[in-house]
Amino acid sequence: MNTNEGRIPIQKLQGHHCFACGTDNPIGLNMQFYRMGDMVCSDITLKKNHEGWENMAHGGITSTLLDEVMSWTVLYFKRTFLVTRKMDMKYIKPVPLGIPLTARGKILDDTHASKIIIRGEIVDAQGKLLVRSRAEFIMLAEDQLSSVSRGLKREMVDMFKNFK
Repeated sequence: MNTNEGRIPIQKLQGHHCFACGTDNPIGLNMQFYRMGDMVCSDITLKKNHEGWENMAHGGITSTLLDEVMSWTVLYFKRTFLVTRKMDMKYIKPVPLGIPLTARGKILDDTHASKIIIRGEIVDAQGKLLVRSRAEFIMLAEDQLSSVSRGLKREMVDMFKNFK
């Protein structure tokens, strides 16, 4: 079976320093995203510099993976600016280093005016659940992000228009 079947790559901005998805952060994760049905996913293999306990990923790194993939779920499906309001994590099994992992996000509830609930999870290549999360994001109008430059906001709006 082709593991790329049904994947729709999601184009992201280039040249930014976001630790999770930025392309210009030399110590960042440079996450890449794709749509798979009603989920946004990112494949990653964590390395020794992502370690917490010996041979296990640091919990802060795994929460970063989930926060980012859930954020991109909102960005992609809602094409809006957002911030994370709260996030709950449940670590099911240790997240090993050096093996392929998939972080994925799915919208659970988008019936509120500005609040959206997302489920996130990290699974291994066999689909075993390692970590799960539930988060609440607040969708924002462009003018509510006063600390973000106009240029970046323009780039984001253009990116939204190019989502397939």
